[in-house]
Amino acid sequence: MKMLTGAIVIAGLGAGSVMADQTVKVGVLGPFSGGFAGSFGAPFRQGVETYVAQHGDPMPGVKIEFVWRDLPSPDPADARAKTTELVTKEGVQYLAGYGFTPEAMAAAPVAEQGKIPTVIFNASASVVVSKSKYFVRTSNTLPQVTVPTAKNALEKGYKSVITVVSDYSPGIDAETSFVKTFKEGGGQVVESIRMPLSTSDFSAYLQNIAIKKPDALFVFLPYGPPTYAFVRGYRDNGLDKAGIAFIGTSETQESDLQSLGDAAIGLETGYFYSAAHESPENKAFVAKLKELYPKAEANPATVSAYDGTHALYEMIRATEGKKDPDKAIAAIAGKSWESPRGPITIDAKTRDIIQNVYIRKVEKGADGRLINKEFKTYEKQPDYGILK
Repeated sequence: MKMLTGAIVIAGLGAGSVMADQTVKVGVLGPFSGGFAGSFGAPFRQGVETYVAQHGDPMPGVKIEFVWRDLPSPDPADARAKTTELVTKEGVQYLAGYGFTPEAMAAAPVAEQGKIPTVIFNASASVVVSKSKYFVRTSNTLPQVTVPTAKNALEKGYKSVITVVSDYSPGIDAETSFVKTFKEGGGQVVESIRMPLSTSDFSAYLQNIAIKKPDALFVFLPYGPPTYAFVRGYRDNGLDKAGIAFIGTSETQESDLQSLGDAAIGLETGYFYSAAHESPENKAFVAKLKELYPKAEANPATVSAYDGTHALYEMIRATEGKKDPDKAIAAIAGKSWESPRGPITIDAKTRDIIQNVYIRKVEKGADGRLINKEFKTYEKQPDYGILK
């Protein structure tokens, strides 16, 4: 479909008199091509455009124009270069997107120097938002979802766990938070395994886990192909039959879920959004998304971009479309609203998100498609990564 963007519209003010509506430009960076396009890039665009389709212009006389830039892989140098180009050549007033932590970290000095309010749609290491006073995040942090996930594991009676994470900042955040919470609750962490991001064959790791026979394994992997291989390997190596439970976070998110197939049935994860979340806001969101993109799957990245667009609108309205970065940030800090995921707040001090975390189990829905069925809620979860 045609991309929804703002445009300069001439409105008649009387005979012989015209004036252009003001246009606010927003630069959005994400993986719109490459291996992560389906997990982040397409959902970013779809979330933005669904919000615009539902809500129109930010305010009378002020249009919004989105300028898209592709970051096909986690490349900090490319992220900084394209962020700089958007600010200096395109003259964007706001920035948004950033699928991966290294990209957001590379963009922080540009946002800080240029005083550009920036809404992070994904990059989930705790440290990210602290790198610029102009950063706001509408996704999550790994400690935020991992701490309640670890608490749930303890409540289920698991005594021993092996943690398995991808070896980069979000994975280390997830491991650290899970291990700390699980040990403090009386659990034993048998081993902590960090796997290179390039890993595609997980059989050696899974065979090692099968030999050591913990009650459960806690896993964190980035979206996409690594998740497919790991989940199938978990089943193929018989860990489920050996009684080793799977504990995850985003591994069954909707962009991957149907591709995982029946191997995913029964897997439990803790995360901040399920497309099966039952609320009027989520039903309206999913319906509009399907109207615009019939083949789209509402996933966490989609709703993060949707809420990120809401944050942009709030800042634009507060400044009446004018460039006033400090007023814009002040306007969104402390703001609460009802998201398709449930109630959320942008923390007034940290500018990070406070939200519910849901424990979900993969089931077949009424139409035979796989869903993440929420069955337990941990309300108003902060970023535990900054709560030392």
